Amino acid sequence: MSNSADTKLFHWADQTAEKIIRERGDLDVYTCASGITPSGTVHIGNFREIISVDLVVRALKERGKNVRFIYSWDDYDVFRKVPANMPKQDELQKYLRYPITLVPDTFGRDESYARHHEVDVENILPKVGIHPEFLYQAERYRSGMYVEGMKKALDNREKIKDCLNRHRDDAHKIPADEAYWPVSVFCSACNRDTTTVTGWDGEWGLSYTCECGHGETADIRTAKGVKLGWRVDWPMRWFFEKTVFEPAGKDHHSQGGSFDTARIVSEEIFDWPAPVTFRYDFIGSKGNPGKMSSSSGKVVDLADVLRVYQPEVTRYLFAGTRPNTEFVISFDLDVIKIYEDYDKTERIAWGLQAAKNDDVLAKEKRIYELSQVDGMPSCVSYQIPFRHLCNLLQINSGDIDAVLSSLPDLLPDQVDRLKTRAACAWYWITECAPEDFRFALVADGTCAELSATEKTAVVTIRDSVLPAMDGLDEKALSERLYAVANDAGLDPKDLFTAVYRALVGKERGPRLASFMKVIGPERLSAILSGY
Repeated sequence: MSNSADTKLFHWADQTAEKIIRERGDLDVYTCASGITPSGTVHIGNFREIISVDLVVRALKERGKNVRFIYSWDDYDVFRKVPANMPKQDELQKYLRYPITLVPDTFGRDESYARHHEVDVENILPKVGIHPEFLYQAERYRSGMYVEGMKKALDNREKIKDCLNRHRDDAHKIPADEAYWPVSVFCSACNRDTTTVTGWDGEWGLSYTCECGHGETADIRTAKGVKLGWRVDWPMRWFFEKTVFEPAGKDHHSQGGSFDTARIVSEEIFDWPAPVTFRYDFIGSKGNPGKMSSSSGKVVDLADVLRVYQPEVTRYLFAGTRPNTEFVISFDLDVIKIYEDYDKTERIAWGLQAAKNDDVLAKEKRIYELSQVDGMPSCVSYQIPFRHLCNLLQINSGDIDAVLSSLPDLLPDQVDRLKTRAACAWYWITECAPEDFRFALVADGTCAELSATEKTAVVTIRDSVLPAMDGLDEKALSERLYAVANDAGLDPKDLFTAVYRALVGKERGPRLASFMKVIGPERLSAILSGY
């Protein structure tokens, strides 16, 4: 991709990369950050932030920049609420107000509740081509890595109070006579944050009392339970990591919200300019990503999406949408259209379909590039419509190898991508698709109950149409079917219904002539042999 000054920037990731370079100048390393609290399943809305950063990271690297992509696990945050989809709810309730890193994994798989959710994400991100450096905030705080930042905040707590009050109306300002503490403490006796800070000696001693009755003066250089509050922790880490780019959700980017106050604290207390940023919007979902009930408390995560959408199509959902635009990830019939949209973008990118104009071509090509998991593939994907692939899979009872072997023009470099798509399609058919989309060919020799006229027409198709079918194209076959209906005195719709009932035991199915061509005369003859 050209990056000359006069190149139009058609994609928001490229526009953001240019803005970072323009505002921050030439740096040895450009640190781009993302992060989340692993307080429960990391849902697809959280994923929007990390892929948004990944797209900007790619755009910076393509400009020859050295980029550090960090992803912070805020596992030193407070465990405030037990999500509905977690096992052993009563056991988890006992750990409310603990740091998340000290809550046990009630799934019994990992060393902690936090680590369980971290592992789920860390294992799946490479499947969509995302490889950040993971930072674990509990480990960093407890090792004393941030002690200088905490001391600076404690020494400047009155200034920070002023920073926080600047965007607040009188009703929400911290009162002048109220002590403000930029830190919170997990009690060393009970591990909860049910503490009140009572003093700071200006050196390293922080005094606190706890509702459990414990109290002490802790040395923040060695204490394991002291951390900065979010609106100070965030800018402290921008300074510590030298972060130049980090997006945030629209809740943080609201007027006077946490980003606005963090910006002031970053600049005035830590002497570090707030990173370049943008606001990303929320994501909804439509249809269920599998057989699940909403009462289970299940949230849609990246694993759910990847069961239905192959990795490059998953990336395309985000690369093809501006971050500040709300959108819905579908698991219903819209899945077909999303695959069609991706395939059209791919055809345009490979020059197999004309774009409306040069600008559209450049934009579609860039979206396609950013949608790929690991650079541009060696050739275009095998262009099979998703709906047709679903029909082939159902005709072959989900046998992917049988479907692939029926495609004589499939190239070796296309096989893996098509296998992945077929696996997604089969999952979608069996777990998500509406009932009237699904079918299975009658395989046990049972016959549908048909009227005498319908049966005669079906037999005519079997004995007169099928033997000649290989020599007929889809249009000619359709005309022969209409002729059979006419000769039998049947409305064509009634004949089609009778054939569907004979073939799949349902009143309707895929377009009949193309459906029959795919099944082939031998299998059709076998199914209709009992009539």
